[in-house]
Amino acid sequence: MSSSNASRRPTMEDVAEVAGVSRGTVSRVLNGGHYVSPDALTAVQRAIRKTGYVVNQHARSLVTQRSNSVAFILSDPQDRLFEDPNFNILLKGCTQALAERDITLLLTIAGTQEDRRRVGRWVTAGHVDGVLLVSEHAGSPLTDELRSRGLPIVAAGRPIGHEREISYVAADDRDGARQMVNYLRSRGRRRIGIITGPTDTPGGVDRLAGYRDVIDEPDPGLITHGDYTQASGERAMADLLDRAPDLDAVFVCSDLMALGAISTLHRAGKRIPQDVAVGGFDDSKVAVSADPPLTTIRQDFTRVSTEMVRLLLDSIGTNTRSAVILPTELVIRESA
Repeated sequence: MSSSNASRRPTMEDVAEVAGVSRGTVSRVLNGGHYVSPDALTAVQRAIRKTGYVVNQHARSLVTQRSNSVAFILSDPQDRLFEDPNFNILLKGCTQALAERDITLLLTIAGTQEDRRRVGRWVTAGHVDGVLLVSEHAGSPLTDELRSRGLPIVAAGRPIGHEREISYVAADDRDGARQMVNYLRSRGRRRIGIITGPTDTPGGVDRLAGYRDVIDEPDPGLITHGDYTQASGERAMADLLDRAPDLDAVFVCSDLMALGAISTLHRAGKRIPQDVAVGGFDDSKVAVSADPPLTTIRQDFTRVSTEMVRLLLDSIGTNTRSAVILPTELVIRESA
């Protein structure tokens, strides 16, 4: 580019001139690199860096009918985003994976039924090309709204009731629960309680199912529920101690709830693990900082986010549906 042109924004013609190729070749590179030779692709990429050319996304959208953006919808109250470290790992992983493809991620909170209806209307109005759906609850109007408009969706976790219609990436919750309960039994524990997640979420349903796989016909007094928050873990553990004071272990279906359960056990004068062994689920950063450090089930949230983005981009324009189930791993620490 000449010095007289230095003050204006570089154009595709400038890129083509520097690269020594046609404008059409530059256009093909910018739209995915199809039918472009490796040498031409390298030349155009170098020219883009040299000229400082920036794609006009609005103009591209008019041609491709794509917004080049994706919505990350958290179907829980906003404070959960800051309390639960798992959401931040998913958000960061999805953002990075999309940024590598020059796609913008838009974070949207849909914590109430009215929020879900509002968000459903917005994302189906053409503002995004697809949706990454996190912490969705069974029976939500949001899922039906998205499906009715044909918008590509990938859920984090099994979408209860929509497994055949919606792509998803999930840890093997049921097998992870079996691993934990079998481990507790191998340590000689016989009165094993469980604090589940919400029963309208896949983790709440499938981890309880794994517990029941190992403990046939469990005592109903050993089963209680939380909502994945630390406060709910505290309340649920107090409830278990009232109903089953002789329990000698508890499987808590998230690390954050396990922190709450540990606090309640400490206040009750229970030694961990001597009196009550505690197992969690997630292997989030709070598992290591717990007192004592938490035995838990590891699920790879970074891989979950990468797979979610892959499935979503594969489905945009093709309407394909897929499911990925990722293995879990028992991580043994001092709490059990």
